[in-house]
Amino acid sequence: MHRRRRTALSVSVALLAAAPLLTACGNEAHPGAAAVVGGQRIEVSALQAQVRDVRDAQRSAPEAEQLIKNTGQLSQAKLNSMIFDRVLEKAADNAGVTISRKEIQTTRQQAAAQSGGEEQFAAMLLQQGALSADQIESAIRREVLLTKLAVALGANTTTPQGQQTVLAELTKTSEKLGIDVNPRYGSWDNKQVRLGEAKTPWITQLTSEAPEQEQPAGA
Repeated sequence: MHRRRRTALSVSVALLAAAPLLTACGNEAHPGAAAVVGGQRIEVSALQAQVRDVRDAQRSAPEAEQLIKNTGQLSQAKLNSMIFDRVLEKAADNAGVTISRKEIQTTRQQAAAQSGGEEQFAAMLLQQGALSADQIESAIRREVLLTKLAVALGANTTTPQGQQTVLAELTKTSEKLGIDVNPRYGSWDNKQVRLGEAKTPWITQLTSEAPEQEQPAGA
């Protein structure tokens, strides 16, 4: 089942700031890790690189001051997305869901066309989703993969029941992965599949599109 995408990819910018150093996993410390997901580290350096890319893009934008002011807690927002992506990838893999390069490219082309072109599309995502140009493809991959996971689960995501079906699958996967987060960033909520009080991009995304015959793109 397909759905029409709105021009704005529903990538929430949930924010809470912090400076990274160390995360504890049980009695074991992981110096230099912002989080550990399924035994795999998300390095502080990788998180900082994502934040830096967005800040560089924001400083180059006409509304730089306002963009930066509105994303004061960008580090947590980015870590939230990085952890969520790993949970989603694992849940999709468990469901036998795969994604092709062509699907990502097609979704991006359609979204850019609806936004008035690639330049306007990138500017919109920087403003609304705190995405740098290099992060757009990952956001689109997230959306397409989430859409295909919902289809594989037989979930109609325009209904609360369908959304709960997807959430239940992601929660189960999240719990199995055993996610540990650097305390400076807060703690991971398995039931909501998000970091602390961070907004949940995929819930916003799934509820903000009008059904038709294709699906949205996601953060």
